[in-house]
Amino acid sequence: MILVTGAAGKTGQSIIRALTSRKTSVRALVHKESQVQLMKALGVHKVTIGDMRSQEVLKKIFLGIKGVYHICPNVNPDELSIGQSVINAAKAAGVERFVYHSVLHPQIESMPHHWQKLRVEEMIFESGIPFTILQPAAYMQNILVHWNLIIKEGIYPIPYGRDTRMSMVDLEDVAKIAALALTETGHEGAIYELCGPEVFSQTEIVNIIGQNLGSPVRVKGIPITEWEFNSRKRGMGDYQIKTLRNMFQYYEQYGFWGNSRVLESLLGHPASRFTDFVERTMRERM
Repeated sequence: MILVTGAAGKTGQSIIRALTSRKTSVRALVHKESQVQLMKALGVHKVTIGDMRSQEVLKKIFLGIKGVYHICPNVNPDELSIGQSVINAAKAAGVERFVYHSVLHPQIESMPHHWQKLRVEEMIFESGIPFTILQPAAYMQNILVHWNLIIKEGIYPIPYGRDTRMSMVDLEDVAKIAALALTETGHEGAIYELCGPEVFSQTEIVNIIGQNLGSPVRVKGIPITEWEFNSRKRGMGDYQIKTLRNMFQYYEQYGFWGNSRVLESLLGHPASRFTDFVERTMRERM
């Protein structure tokens, strides 16, 4: 059985779908009772509600587990301690495969959530457990947060410059590689950068969306102060706001991009292009 931590987010759900499509039994760790039915609908065999910072919870969920896909809650200030606890529990349980969901370019110290993931990677190296590390770029699916605004008003709001150049990766491609690493041999000790095949400015992104929609879409720059005000209204904490501000500033100054050859080699076929993703989204949502 494979354990997926942080299972209720969009990454966890995609990983679970990829695993269950391979007839693999999955145990999911979620944080809320309201997420249980979602997990069952995805075909999860066992669902545990709990906090991954709890030693008692970790000891319980690793019983009978052969492999784990560890996803820490996004932009979590406790990622280091959570990572160490999950690694310790996995080692104590004798798991055969530990796959860690990291991030493209975790070496960037000015983005704290990247830097924390690098430190967790170091803990994994030192643990002695068989590991694979996935380092995905920003997801194409991230634009879906603004999909209704894109459709209704032709606006794509971002808190960084329209010329910011980025790689994006289809989460479905990432999930396929996660399932490979969890169910097939030959991935032990590997670190895989997972990027889509294109590097686009934000203007190029909205042009592709507009071409597929048949109507223009424009980038709307959101002042960072406005973004922060709205984020606090939604309940975002100081650590998350500071960390994401650093990320936006880094993006605008340097961009955030990589290379698709590793992903395509693992897939055995070309990685999804952004236009492929937009076309699929339109079929599913319109």
